[in-house]
Amino acid sequence: MTSVIDGKAVAASVLEECRAEVAELKAKGTVPGLAVVLVGDDPASHVYVGSKVRTCADLGLHSEKIVLPAETTQEELIAVVQRLNADPAIHGILVQSPPPKHIDEEAVVRAIDPRKDVDGFHPENVAKLALEDPTGFVPCTPAGCMRLLAAAGVKTAGAEAVVIGRSMIVGKPMALLLMAKGSDATVTVAHSRSKDLPAICRRADIIVAAVGRPEMVKADWMKEGAVVIDVGINRIDDPSTKKGYRLVGDVAYDEVAPKCSAITPVPGGVGPMTIALLIKNTLQAARQLG
Repeated sequence: MTSVIDGKAVAASVLEECRAEVAELKAKGTVPGLAVVLVGDDPASHVYVGSKVRTCADLGLHSEKIVLPAETTQEELIAVVQRLNADPAIHGILVQSPPPKHIDEEAVVRAIDPRKDVDGFHPENVAKLALEDPTGFVPCTPAGCMRLLAAAGVKTAGAEAVVIGRSMIVGKPMALLLMAKGSDATVTVAHSRSKDLPAICRRADIIVAAVGRPEMVKADWMKEGAVVIDVGINRIDDPSTKKGYRLVGDVAYDEVAPKCSAITPVPGGVGPMTIALLIKNTLQAARQLG
């Protein structure tokens, strides 16, 4: 039987851990604070930001939502970031991605105080991840994937893992987490241009798909009993649904699932974990900043 890894349930358990941590921090006189900055009026980004702010309110964190017009200049955005860097009530700073095209996102990330970079994208935190320094912040999505593997009882030590995707947001940090001490997997990082990608995947005990191509990974790419973590979230047209579309992952779920020992669904798998791990990182920042 295939085990479906319930990201909503695992995320709920992580948030309950966070609730206890918030109470502990408040008892010591620290109210954890998260600032979320949004530039422009992208509807999906507004939904994500709203969800983050509601989660903060539910758990008792201080939160600041800053919405800037689409024409905000790079200098104006960085000035907001610098103000938040200096604000002792703010322990975590997140600038919602993607910003408008005229904004240099890398420069904005570098402007964030790495001690408040709860997305884990600042070069200092990337280096700490590579060095396995626990004071750094791990990007939320790959950190969530690791929690899902642990919750499903998946043994990573000695396992052959294939990560499809090489982004700094998911692919590269995911590979580092899987090969780190304590995880001890043997990791191959593949991508859409890898030669004979299906053959690479057929070796894997664990596949993490984060390539951004709807239902690219097929059943004949899998060996029996593999574990699949599907990071993809893609919208495809479907006139049979009320909305006229449906969300699918990078894995062709219906055909792949019967071959797996465990798999995450889309939606309801990796997605809910991202906000949960964002809160975890914010609490870590609050403890470290004091």
